[in-house]
Amino acid sequence: MSRAKDILKKNSLRAIRKKRVRGSIPKGTAQSPRVTIFKSNRYLSAQAIDDVAGVTLVAVNSKALGLNVNKANAVKVAAQFAENLKAAGIETVVFDRNGYLYHGVIASFADALRDNGIKL
Repeated sequence: MSRAKDILKKNSLRAIRKKRVRGSIPKGTAQSPRVTIFKSNRYLSAQAIDDVAGVTLVAVNSKALGLNVNKANAVKVAAQFAENLKAAGIETVVFDRNGYLYHGVIASFADALRDNGIKL
């Protein structure tokens, strides 16, 4: 029973952080979309969203690349995502960590985007 309570508490705290982060970053536009990241225990996905038009411009998923979630694979996913962003003509993005703490996989992903020429 306590495990279920722990999971609910963890999810509710992430939801609170998510609202706080989403309120403090600017909305994504076609020139500077919002990059949001989702991390599960198995996979990592990211998408560039134009909030004005309400469309996803570019997306990448580690499942499609055959990778699981760790820091080394987050770098590979970010490199592919940066290629897709450059192909779409996007150089500057707004990073939305989606309520996750900025360390580990999330930090590796963001650093790899910067290393591949995307301005956060």
